[in-house]
Amino acid sequence: MTDDDAPATPADLLRPARPEYGVASLADVLPSVLAVLGVAGGRDVLGLAGPLAGVRRVVVLLVDGLGWHQLPAAGRCAPALAALTAGSYARRLTTGFPSTTPTSLVSLGTGAPPGAHGVLGFHTRLPGTDRVLTHTHWTDDPDPSWWQPLPTQLERAAAAGVTVSVVSRPEFAGSGLTVAANRGGAFLGATGVDELAAELLAALTAGDGPTLVSGYHPDLDRAGHVFGVDSPQWRSAAAELDRLLGRLVDGLPPDAALLVTADHGQLNVPAGPAYRFDLDTDARLRAGVRVVAGEPRVRYLHTEPAATADVVATWRGVLGPAAVVVERAELVEAGWFGPVPAEHLARIGDVVVICQERFVVLASDSEPGATALVGFHGGATEVELAIPMLLTAQSFV
Repeated sequence: MTDDDAPATPADLLRPARPEYGVASLADVLPSVLAVLGVAGGRDVLGLAGPLAGVRRVVVLLVDGLGWHQLPAAGRCAPALAALTAGSYARRLTTGFPSTTPTSLVSLGTGAPPGAHGVLGFHTRLPGTDRVLTHTHWTDDPDPSWWQPLPTQLERAAAAGVTVSVVSRPEFAGSGLTVAANRGGAFLGATGVDELAAELLAALTAGDGPTLVSGYHPDLDRAGHVFGVDSPQWRSAAAELDRLLGRLVDGLPPDAALLVTADHGQLNVPAGPAYRFDLDTDARLRAGVRVVAGEPRVRYLHTEPAATADVVATWRGVLGPAAVVVERAELVEAGWFGPVPAEHLARIGDVVVICQERFVVLASDSEPGATALVGFHGGATEVELAIPMLLTAQSFV
């Protein structure tokens, strides 16, 4: 971390932030890696060619929930992570908006902002219906190649002769989200940090030429959601992550590099109604709303005909400073999603509710599992949007 990366105060973490598409975002990671591997058309936005000169094999590991501002807390029980964080090539990136796992995984895989790839939230309404798609439970309806139409960076790499693999939990093989984000890579299932480390390293040395391995580790995020960031359970998950990182760093071949990043940060939300609104128990928040999507930190409200202005006024009145409530067009025009083609616009709510500070909007009837959670993300605060890029190679040692 550089001298400019002084520890953030609590107020800093909760201030609004913006995605930095095309400058320093998650969507810029794989295009930059492909440039290092010699793939024609790769855009080295992140300037990796210098530090990774001579590298022919790269592991890109996405650690779910390891936000930039979680690094100090995690590093206290994770010495390998702390060493990566203290390295010369640790830097802050941003995820896209909303700062949620499905959106981020597809931004990483496609090298594109959310508006372009169309996976625009955790729960998203299928336009023209009242059906809400949960991207983490998505199989083949809608068809992933239609719902997410862009070629992936893995497809581009494979077409250029790069050996490409994806290492993740076995249950994710062939899912709609995996196909949307990672088509083009050979899928390898791995459970637990030891198996994940072994499969990543094996995939890294499977070919003789340029090699790209994309890995995913979900456990830190799960611990944060259920028990809270910096809870004993979260620290235990950070220690397990550290064991994974230590094995990867020790096992890197001479011509290989490890790049660690994340899909979002996370924040703890206090219990009780002062911080937790519930749209399923407040009739005012349901008035004029036909379909609710999004998630607790960012709600998409699809309104009844001619009801949009009334919904905006009502939600602003009920939530007050706890949220920014705007119509879709305002966010799209301001570039929050990157460019959004016409066919993807209706996936965003007519009204978008972006929770501020430590507030959430729950849906206790339709999303009962979220009511007991401690940690949340999805919004546009610094702690949610800021993610790390941690880089190491044998040549650095």
